[in-house]
Amino acid sequence: MTGRTVLRITGDTPRRRGEDRGRRAGDAIARAWRIYDELFATVAAGSGRTPDVPALALRTADATRAWAPELVEEMEGVAEGAGIPFWTVAALNARTEILAEAGAPRAGECSTLVRTGPRTTGGQCWDWHQELAGAWHLQTVTGDAQGFAGITEHGILAKIGVNEAGVGVLFNILGHTRDAAGGVPVHLVARQVLGTAGSFAEAVGILAGAPVSASTVITVVTADRAASVELAPAGSAVVTPDDRGWLTRTNHFLDPSLAAGELRGRREPETYDRHRLLTERVLGHAGPLGPDALVGLLAAHRDDGAEVCCHAPDEGALGSRWATLATVAVDPAERRLLVHDGGPCTAGPATWTPLTAPGH
Repeated sequence: MTGRTVLRITGDTPRRRGEDRGRRAGDAIARAWRIYDELFATVAAGSGRTPDVPALALRTADATRAWAPELVEEMEGVAEGAGIPFWTVAALNARTEILAEAGAPRAGECSTLVRTGPRTTGGQCWDWHQELAGAWHLQTVTGDAQGFAGITEHGILAKIGVNEAGVGVLFNILGHTRDAAGGVPVHLVARQVLGTAGSFAEAVGILAGAPVSASTVITVVTADRAASVELAPAGSAVVTPDDRGWLTRTNHFLDPSLAAGELRGRREPETYDRHRLLTERVLGHAGPLGPDALVGLLAAHRDDGAEVCCHAPDEGALGSRWATLATVAVDPAERRLLVHDGGPCTAGPATWTPLTAPGH
């Protein structure tokens, strides 16, 4: 089992939930911010851009306030509880948007598998910068319309998870030529689904209507259904499972209209290699997609034809050392996540930490 901190966030208002998070994780949030502050500067120096991070963060907060003001209230509570400026919390939650504005190159990212059927299950690798390996935690959150459980980074309200209605979300970043900072951050969109969606249809509706300015694909998983909702400044699209019930996602658009603005795949075609390898692997898999089967499918390295399970090199500068920080399996029927600290190649029966979405 992982030794990760489990934050149990409570509060009957958004501000109180935020204050609870800020008090419990204030020091960790400050440490995470120092790394992100350096990462933003490093990326900007490499691209020749000079983004005004506080201004960009506040711009995304304004967009969020117009869409879901309670999320801004919760971030304000985090800032108050942690004793840090509000714009810092907003910047952490908008880290994807700010990195897009700064011109961040991406090398490696997340891979997701879902199989629909009588009992739909799925999971993913979460890949991110090795320097941020200590900057995430497990969490349960109560007090919103739906209690939920999942993993997230310090200071970010949510990322991957499942709620008490059995609505799960998995998360892969995409890249579009129009990506920037200014819309609702994609991490806050995931938070809104987890905290409010009572059904598959509600989750898809929230996602499809979110006014984002950076791209991602959020895969909604319930006990009997699944779909990927691709989000981009150019619009949204719903991608359904193939005729065998599989959804395989890496880091490029599958919808043809959004793929016309593809940025990530053009810069780093390894996303296509991962997608091709995983598609071939699931063709040979006939059984259910339990945790053991999931890690067997995801445990692929460069010698296998694509680096799905990512390992950081010993040397390298901040921004260039990617690693699979966590492996997550979701079982919506049980409202449960299993989390392994690290890549799938090191996962085993004793390494999973279970999390169940709390109810009212």
